[in-house]
Amino acid sequence: YCINHSESSVFIVEDGLYDLVKDVLDDMPSVKTLIWSDEGIGKPPEDERFKEFDSWCKAYPATEPDTLLHIEDPCQMTYTSGTESLPKGVIISNQALMAQYMGCIVDGKYDENDINVNALPIFHCAQRDVFMNPMFWVGGTNIMTAPDVGQILKTIADNKATMFFAPPTVWIGLLRHPDFDKYDLSSLRKCYYGASIMPVEVLKEILDRLPGSQVFNYYGQTELAPYHTILKAEDAMKKLGSAGMAGLNMETRLEDNSNAPIDQAGIPGEICGKGPHALTMYFKDPEKTEEAMKGGWFHSGDIGVMDEDRYISVVDRKKDMIKTGGENVSTREVEEVIYLDSRVEEVAVVGVDHPLWVEAVTAIVVPRKGEEIGEQEIVALCKKELAPFKVPKKIVLVDALPKTPTGKILKREMRVTYKDLFSE
Repeated sequence: YCINHSESSVFIVEDGLYDLVKDVLDDMPSVKTLIWSDEGIGKPPEDERFKEFDSWCKAYPATEPDTLLHIEDPCQMTYTSGTESLPKGVIISNQALMAQYMGCIVDGKYDENDINVNALPIFHCAQRDVFMNPMFWVGGTNIMTAPDVGQILKTIADNKATMFFAPPTVWIGLLRHPDFDKYDLSSLRKCYYGASIMPVEVLKEILDRLPGSQVFNYYGQTELAPYHTILKAEDAMKKLGSAGMAGLNMETRLEDNSNAPIDQAGIPGEICGKGPHALTMYFKDPEKTEEAMKGGWFHSGDIGVMDEDRYISVVDRKKDMIKTGGENVSTREVEEVIYLDSRVEEVAVVGVDHPLWVEAVTAIVVPRKGEEIGEQEIVALCKKELAPFKVPKKIVLVDALPKTPTGKILKREMRVTYKDLFSE
């Protein structure tokens, strides 16, 4: 969908990932050039249309193109699947990225002596644009490693890394790894988390087991390039669970349902951001752009509360998006896949508290009368149709879903009913 929606003309795939895309190559009509990257972990594609990356590059001049660049020019389009099944193409300008990089460097306290370990995929905008690229800009060192917990610990120790970012699920995996205390991690001075809410007890454990480290929390969205607020290290214990305050170049406020600002502490409202980080537009979707940027403020879809010091805490989702392992999952997308099985009468997908994933994708399924369906059959269907992180961790079979008198499904009630599902 993303390739066709973006009208991409060039498609690049690593050798080790070719098997994942070989069956859909003819479903991308806009793509005119197919390129494979020789990473030494696979074999050349069997499709003769593919060109090898280095050979393709050498055919062009090494000099920069003779063209004028403007600060407001679009330079990046990243797709995000927030609360809807179909991703949106977020267009970001040079100005947005430059302002965001500078904010990260100043607020996150990066410098040229830092050694940063990048373990998340670079398609993840937080890893790419909050850490890797700002680190290149400030003149520090970037180390790339596989997203394997044991390998991450080894890479930090071997390279004497000074900073590391991961979503809470990865931090939990690191802390639970049997070799955590065997590695010398004393070089790690700055620890960062984001992409989902960090359990307070896990944050306390990080501070306890890495006593020489400072801990920072970034909060944001792809549409804000993506950094919006930060809880700085000096506030980590004073403001447990908070997303902090607006970053260097940003403004933050809460809005009520009529888009009026909320100034009173403790009153829930939608978290909104304003400043140079904001997207230029959603590609080919002016209506959603106007809706998201109503009044000049980007509307996150997250609900937060402000304390007496104007620090923001994220307390709920305005819609039903699930954040699991630092990735967004649209409940509707998972539901649509489960409905492909004709034996399903109704299904509701919710996020349920989980000790590792923070939120686990959970499907509550009502079979059709007289039909039988197994939990593993549903899981197998989802594995076939969805990315691994979107597959439900648990299937619950029930006779009926809770609903309002008007027939609306009460997902809020199900989150409460099944809140201890993974603690048993």
